[in-house]
Amino acid sequence: MRRTNFLLFAYNAMEYGTGTYNSDCNRRGRIPADAALRSSTMSAILSITAPIFILIGLGYVSVMTGLISRDTTRGMGIFVITIALPALIVRGMANRSLSESMDLDFLAGYGLASLAAFAIGMVAFRRFRSGSIAESSMAGLGMSSANSGFIGVSICAMVLGTAPASRAVAMTILVESMFMIPMAMAIADAGANQSGARLGARLRHTIRQLMRSPLLIAICIGLFLAAFRIPLPQVALRVIDMLAMAAAPVALFAVGGNLYGLRPKGMLADATWITLGKLLLHPALTALFFLFIPGLDPVLRQAAVLFAAAPMLSIFPVIGLRYGLEDRCSAALLLGTCASFLTISATIFLLNLS
Repeated sequence: MRRTNFLLFAYNAMEYGTGTYNSDCNRRGRIPADAALRSSTMSAILSITAPIFILIGLGYVSVMTGLISRDTTRGMGIFVITIALPALIVRGMANRSLSESMDLDFLAGYGLASLAAFAIGMVAFRRFRSGSIAESSMAGLGMSSANSGFIGVSICAMVLGTAPASRAVAMTILVESMFMIPMAMAIADAGANQSGARLGARLRHTIRQLMRSPLLIAICIGLFLAAFRIPLPQVALRVIDMLAMAAAPVALFAVGGNLYGLRPKGMLADATWITLGKLLLHPALTALFFLFIPGLDPVLRQAAVLFAAAPMLSIFPVIGLRYGLEDRCSAALLLGTCASFLTISATIFLLNLS
């Protein structure tokens, strides 16, 4: 990408109200380059990140003031996870070849970077915070698994466009759902002194629950369509497009509403460790690992860093509840989501410089 691409996209978003980015848009004459270049880099970045966090803030304030109940925002989140985001995933994989839908280099690079962040986070938390194996494993998970389906995909769509965002979100969710979460929970279960039979049963239950995830089902449908080159009719594509367009704003509003009521409860020190690992270590390791994959599409490389820069996954407190760590995980989620406004803006700025 050229150095001004993020600025050009920001101008396009403000001028035309679209989240679709095209790398040759300036060459086509759609965006006046001189007008975009007159905007400062920081204002262009804020034009991308500010709407995202304003929507999160609106969700938080709406629940806080009683305008909308927290149950309503939970319902909105369920809509995103079960309908809108799967539609976005299928749209990104439909009418593409299998190699275009799933990039093995991306999967390897993102998976290894997440694994490295998990290992460093777990060891550091156990060494410097004297955490148990279960506590350290959950800390590692918080540092290495992003909120891909809500915040990550929204940021990526705003910066790079819907097409790369829908393609990348399927691969990041695959890494997190099939690799990171089962591994972290298996380590935590083992540290909880479970017997071998009980540990195996809990691991099988976890895998069965993940396999029923609408997101993984959408990925499987997309892979099936791509593998057998089955084109979707225009009517189906339009319905999917309408649902996919709802994914980002509804997801962000739901994130804000679900954050209301979370309290640090004296967990600020541990939450800070997890937050720093997620917002700084994970994207840094992702950028580093992708330097060793020179043949990867530069847009996908930037998408990977943007997804890694998102705060920890939204179900982090739910997973922590299994080990009595829901307060710590909730505090980390609240702190990470708030602090990510600064770190995501900085990440976009650094990607612009690169």
